[in-house]
Amino acid sequence: MKAQQIKNSILQIAVQGKLVPQDPNDEPASVLLERIRTEKQQLIKEGKIKKDKNESIIYRVPKDSGDDSDNLPYAFHERMADGTVRDITDELPFDVPESWEWVRLGDICSSVTDGDHQPPPQVLSGIPFLVISNVSQGAIDWGNTRFVPKEYYDNIEPQRKANVDDILFTVTGSYGITLIVRDDRRFCFQRHIALLKPLLVNRLFMSHLLQSPCIRIQCDEKATGTAQKTVSLGTLRGLMFPLPPLVEQQRIVERIEQLLPHIADYDTAEQKLTALNTTFPDQLKKSILQAAVQGKLVEQDPNDEPATVLLERIRAEREQLIRDGKIKRGKNESVIIKRDNSHYEKQGEIERCIDDEIPFDLPDNWAWCRLGTLCNFGDCENAESESIAPEAWLLDLEDIEKDSGLLLQRKKKREAKSLSTKHRFSTGQVLYSKLRPYLNKVIIADEDGYCTSEILPLDFGTASYNRYAQVYLMSPFFVGYAHQCSYGVKMPRLGTQDGKNALVPLPPYIEQYRIIAQIDAVTPLFTEL
Repeated sequence: MKAQQIKNSILQIAVQGKLVPQDPNDEPASVLLERIRTEKQQLIKEGKIKKDKNESIIYRVPKDSGDDSDNLPYAFHERMADGTVRDITDELPFDVPESWEWVRLGDICSSVTDGDHQPPPQVLSGIPFLVISNVSQGAIDWGNTRFVPKEYYDNIEPQRKANVDDILFTVTGSYGITLIVRDDRRFCFQRHIALLKPLLVNRLFMSHLLQSPCIRIQCDEKATGTAQKTVSLGTLRGLMFPLPPLVEQQRIVERIEQLLPHIADYDTAEQKLTALNTTFPDQLKKSILQAAVQGKLVEQDPNDEPATVLLERIRAEREQLIRDGKIKRGKNESVIIKRDNSHYEKQGEIERCIDDEIPFDLPDNWAWCRLGTLCNFGDCENAESESIAPEAWLLDLEDIEKDSGLLLQRKKKREAKSLSTKHRFSTGQVLYSKLRPYLNKVIIADEDGYCTSEILPLDFGTASYNRYAQVYLMSPFFVGYAHQCSYGVKMPRLGTQDGKNALVPLPPYIEQYRIIAQIDAVTPLFTEL
């Protein structure tokens, strides 16, 4: 159950007279109601308010024929201002205790009005003019109000000016937001805010009741409009209002005020739980990927060929390619070695300790290297658009789902709009989006094709299992590095040199397969969370 549902239940129980016990010694609400009517008549006599043409009196009458099938020995009648009387028993939403009374909201207020229906003149400073957004959170936002001239405020009728302990009630859009005026500063407001001036009724009780399902349901039934529903002043004045004895109103308020902090605590816990449930599958997946690249996902096998041997073989293969003239020797080729429990990097004739760059420890049979040692990061084969066959696969950034390693759609060159230069890729290559690295778009090509220049085809050859390379590129470790190194504000991207310099935790080749097997085993569980 949501916190708001709990609050609604408490408020509904309260207005039905079931939250606190009744006291037979309480002065009944009928006596309070007579005092309210007397007070109202005096205000009319003094010319401070006008007589309500729709004023009515709701009263109980004994039932005829002794029919008590609904367990009520009486019915409710309403006498209108013109003297007509009608039975409204079936209109009442629920029964109330004997000491309570049913009234119309307008009957217990000296006035129910709203603000100006026309846009008022605005000035840079003056009298605050509230719009509905200024009370949207249940408190007045004085820092973002508009202003009207003092002369405008002075010409407003007294019953349309808010005083301390009056109640504001929004009537348009997010209608039903209720606020007791606690500030004695002068202000005025727009027509989407109603002003209630209760007579002799506990303001806090009225405020709580106005937020109850009892009132909300009545507003929902009678609100008009399409884009933005509005509760008219006539509807507001005519809302059925259950009125308890005055002292019971105070007991109800005290009990509600005791419960509200607990509801707030529940709401905070509920929001945290909702956030956890929402993010848990994604966080779990990231944790698994992070554990994978730290050597903590599967057990190490001492019989595996160490990653250092794999790196030596990679360097030997590269030397042969250089001798064959198939590739050129890099200017700053990196060799990372571990010596005396420290890590050193040799580039050319220079060797330096890089312990401050090493983010975490690795198992003994793993090794650190640079991404540029394992693949052709940034060294791509270009293809002009006109040379690409109409039926060729053409990959764009929007075709890749973020964070999943999955392809959303596959389109052909004849379906594409862009005619810019593309990168050619081959089956088995890892396709990495260097644009906005935090989107984490990485897939493995299952056939030959072409891609936007913002996607880099990475060929790991025998250096790494392409599935492990994908896991590494999607791990929080690499994503965080790429995001940190990205340049550009609106469209940040990872530069070629920064990409080549990324540190790679390299497992033995056979362990890479065990890691992927374990990830494949747990991945289906994510969809069940």
